[in-house]
Amino acid sequence: MLPDYWLTRPDLNLDEEAPKDFDELLDTTLRTGGCPTIEYTLPWPKWQFLCHLADHHDIALHGSGDADIALFEPRQSKDLNEFGNQKAIYAAADGLWAMFFAIVDRERVGSITNACIRLSDETGAVHGPYYVFSVSQSALPNQPWRTGTVYILPRRTFTQQSPIAFGANQVHIAQLASFESVQPIAKLTVSPADFPFLMQIRGHDDERLQEYATALDTGAPWPEDV
Repeated sequence: MLPDYWLTRPDLNLDEEAPKDFDELLDTTLRTGGCPTIEYTLPWPKWQFLCHLADHHDIALHGSGDADIALFEPRQSKDLNEFGNQKAIYAAADGLWAMFFAIVDRERVGSITNACIRLSDETGAVHGPYYVFSVSQSALPNQPWRTGTVYILPRRTFTQQSPIAFGANQVHIAQLASFESVQPIAKLTVSPADFPFLMQIRGHDDERLQEYATALDTGAPWPEDV
């Protein structure tokens, strides 16, 4: 259904105690007030904690290299997709997608391309999530990673991107947008080692990517395959 470079989320393999401990950690942190850094000492990987929050709580996640954001303000984005090209705060409805933005050092890569989707078929069954993570091929050998921060945001003001038809399926993109300022309620420090797909991050040709972007943006001829 999808090309083989799409990745599937690793199995959670959680025992019955893990969700309870995740929820308790979140509740304990939020009772502190402000935007505390989550003191994570649980035995399960951080990505499982973040995926649990996104899947089971009214929460949006935003990955960044800046550990000191006190208030998120809408900013004009530059994206080929209409939903992603608005003056808004963008966040993810998926823990792994947010982690990617936290651990990639954007100053050391020319461009990134990425996605997180679920597919619903004609029976209504939902499959996924599926992921693509890619950075500039020229930067990949230098491992352009960093320690970053995933911010926990209240989801109240966020809208999710509308599904897109894909044959008999619907594509649900885990992208959220808020057009109002949002104050984070907690944050979690993550390192490249916390990201389970670190070795599966792909490389792409920046010039080739720009050719496709220009064609989509201006109606120029579609680049020929080489």
